[in-house]
Amino acid sequence: MTDERQFVTGNVAAGEAAMRAGLHFYAGYPITPQNDFGAYMAAEMPKRGRVFIQAESELAAVNMLFGASAAGARVMTSSSSPGISLKQEGISYLAGAELPAVIVNVMRGGPGLGNIAGAQGDYFQATRGGGHGDYRTPAFGPASSQEIAELMPVAFQVAERWRTPVMVLFDGYLGQVEEGVSFLPAQEPPSMDRDWALSGNADRPARVVRSLLMDEGALERHNEHLREKYEALAAAEARWAAEGCEDAEVVLVAFGLAARQCAQARADLRAEGVRAGLFRPITLWPFPDRALREACASARGVLVVELNNGQMVEDVRLALGDARPVGFLGRAGGGVPTVRAICAAAREPAKEHASEGEA
Repeated sequence: MTDERQFVTGNVAAGEAAMRAGLHFYAGYPITPQNDFGAYMAAEMPKRGRVFIQAESELAAVNMLFGASAAGARVMTSSSSPGISLKQEGISYLAGAELPAVIVNVMRGGPGLGNIAGAQGDYFQATRGGGHGDYRTPAFGPASSQEIAELMPVAFQVAERWRTPVMVLFDGYLGQVEEGVSFLPAQEPPSMDRDWALSGNADRPARVVRSLLMDEGALERHNEHLREKYEALAAAEARWAAEGCEDAEVVLVAFGLAARQCAQARADLRAEGVRAGLFRPITLWPFPDRALREACASARGVLVVELNNGQMVEDVRLALGDARPVGFLGRAGGGVPTVRAICAAAREPAKEHASEGEA
């Protein structure tokens, strides 16, 4: 990391870290609460000799990524929840053609247009593929501007290692909050001479980038190849953070802003004598199920906290089975569970706790 810390929003941290990681090409379209992301890229990308395009729509932006990635560029787009929904067809095309790209989702309330407050209602969309067909997208869920900056280069590495689109999603609150961030030193963009790139070079075997496979059995074979790739990816790329879980009688599980609320709740619970731990998935897919089981080994119960009506909790229950009771506390549409409410729910972790206000 560099010695100098910069005071920036999570959106700016993502953009700056992406450029320092060697981003060649960014295409996007404005939407709140990630507008300062695109504005920052518009100002900075040309200064650094990179390509910035404000597309005419979200659909256009994601398909520009397809073309630039096929040419060997390191590419990224960003949007917020309704905009990401519009990009899903293009993301499916990227997955089908095995083209790397990074897609940042600064999540807002939904469904539909919803509102512009932060939320975590896009977990299912990010971790289950989101578009049509059998595919998965690795998905990162950072919990601070610093972690956003640290994960952006990792997202590009994962995308290119496995030739896949990668999602980075954080709620609009983290996108807008300003925090001190130390960035990695800038690196030059990588060579565009990739083994998949359509470079027009006549001195090599022909390359084809496509997701339409019409020959008998061809698509089935391709889907089997993708399945094997995703299994290998899931085994290699799971990431998580655990704090105080070794002796925990109750384990809080959360990501993003909810994890920060849970970190304070854990400290408050420990202060009153409740042995609380915090398990934070950093990759939402692949979900770190084995690590979660180990973290909950001594717990009498688990409480999942989310800014939605219950999505990641399903993966927690799949990971733990009947080994530990799992309860849930959430708020949707821009609401944030209070630290006090999390502490109260953690004392009875196996229950379903209704969405609450200033409880």
